[in-house]
Order: sequence, then C-alpha cells, then structure tokens
Amino acid sequence: MTEAPGAKSKRILVTGGTGLVGRAIQRVVADGQGRPDEEWLFVSSRDADLTSAAETKALFEKHKPTHVIHLAAMVGGLFKNIRCNLDFWRRNVHINDNVLHSAYECGVQKVVSCLSTCIFPDKTTYPIDETMIHNGPPHSSNFGYSYAKRMIDVQNRGYFEQHGCRFTAVVPTNVFGPHDNFNIEDGHVLPGLIHKVYLAKQNGSALTVWGTGKPRRQFIYSLDLARLFVWVLREYEEVEPIILSVGEEDEVSIREAAEAIVEAMDFRGELVFDATKADGQFKKTASNAKLRRYLPDFQFTPFRQAVRETCTWFCTNYANARK
Repeated sequence: MTEAPGAKSKRILVTGGTGLVGRAIQRVVADGQGRPDEEWLFVSSRDADLTSAAETKALFEKHKPTHVIHLAAMVGGLFKNIRCNLDFWRRNVHINDNVLHSAYECGVQKVVSCLSTCIFPDKTTYPIDETMIHNGPPHSSNFGYSYAKRMIDVQNRGYFEQHGCRFTAVVPTNVFGPHDNFNIEDGHVLPGLIHKVYLAKQNGSALTVWGTGKPRRQFIYSLDLARLFVWVLREYEEVEPIILSVGEEDEVSIREAAEAIVEAMDFRGELVFDATKADGQFKKTASNAKLRRYLPDFQFTPFRQAVRETCTWFCTNYANARK
C-alpha cells in the first residue's frame, strides 16, 4: 500500500512527554532534528494513568504509535527514595508492564525505555558498563526504583525472544536541565542545589549542601540526552541497553557541582556542607565506551555551560518551574 502524499510513516509516542527529558526532546525536534516522515506525540499523566492497564491500552489504541519513547516514571531524589521504596517499586512496575505490553499488543515497531545508573550493583568495579546491570543488589537507598527499572531490561529480552519485538533501553547518568524538578526535599541533587542557591541569594543566607560534598557523579545535560534519544530511536538496533553519558573524565564531585552553580548564579554567601545528612552512593562511574563506538564525534555541552543555561532558565521561569 502506497502512502498518501504528506503521510507520516512514523508516529512516535513519548510517555512522560512533559517532564525533564520529554521537554528536551520536544525542543530538539522543534529546533530542526525532526524529520518530515515523523509525527511526534508527547503525552503526560493528564492523558492517561499508566498504572492502569485499561487506560494505557486506550491511549495506545487512540494514537496508534509505530514507535515509543518511554520516559514516564515515578522519580525522586535520594531522600524520597529512602522514604518510599515500596511505592517506587509498585508504581514503576505497573507503568512499565502496561506500556510494554500495550506496545506489543498494538504492533509498535520499536520502544526505547529510560533506565538509570542507580540500577547498577552497589558493590562493583568501575567503570560500570552495560553487561553489569544484574550482577548484584543495587544500593539500599533506592532498591525499589532500581529493581523496577532493571525489570524493563528483563522484559525487553523476553519480548524479543518470545515475540521478536525490537524493545530496548538507554541508561543515562544524572540528567539535569530546563523543566527539571527543582524541589529541594524530593528533587535530584543538582536542581535542588540550584533552588537552594536562588533562595539563599534572595534571603542573604548561607548555602547549606546536604552531605559531605565528596560523592562523585557524571551529569548529562537534558538537551544532549534528547539528541542521543532521537539517535537511538532511529539508528540503534540492539536489544541490549546502551549507557548515554559523558566520559569518566567528566565526573564531578557534589562540591564541584555546587561551586559551578554558585558561580553561575553569582552567589557571594557562605557555602556550608551538612555532614549529618546522608551522602548516598559515593560513586557510580559509568563507561560510555559503547556509545563512543557508535558516535565517536558526539559533542557534549560543557558542564559549566549547561549549568549556566539551566540556572538562567530557572531564574527566568521561577514562578512556573516545578518546585
């Protein structure tokens, strides 16, 4: 059957389409990365409750996607994970099972799901790579979320072996950027620090960073991750996951991250580290060697530039930012 003139051969459904990564993909596609044969559909929890199998199935039957980027999840920072491990497990397992099974039932050609480096074993050797996901228990602070995300990889392999489905997953390191969740209690470390600096500057108070500042993380700018997601959707044909990350040499300490934010926001007050608060996992250094084999020339946005752009966005959009 020949396509009608102007018809789109790909209908790409993005779950979690109004979150940090979803918004970044929207921007990248709108800024020229989209293709004429692609129709992009960004949906959120307002469109369907993905913990409900019936609502998820209805969403897929309504939009009839050929491809899916699955970003929707219950997410939160270290302290929310510590409090709510069971909730993270149950909600994410329901969401992931409903999305993948609806994709299978609706004949979706490809699904790219989003994992996280926190799924890797707590006790391991570094750098971690894609072969090590199931080699031991994750860190106890977020075992619910971690095991739920690991199960996506198990399901992807199951759907491929049993039904030939081309379902895969990416493993980003710590993502940040415009449209992040800047909640101080329950957000991730970098957006939480940006909000703290903003308030400390407004109030003329010291900046207190929870923990020692010594743990180390690889941060990836959401717009860089968005470009890589689009590449994975179009070009990456493996079922096995792929880590999307800056290099090991670009890992920074929480102290260095805080100092980059202080500089970007021109904060002149005192910087204090509260060592009575938990540090979480000391490091989870990931190898991007597999990504570099595919894309040796990919250019990541320099960390301090990405921090500046994120701080500027937050200050400009403070009234409406998630916080």
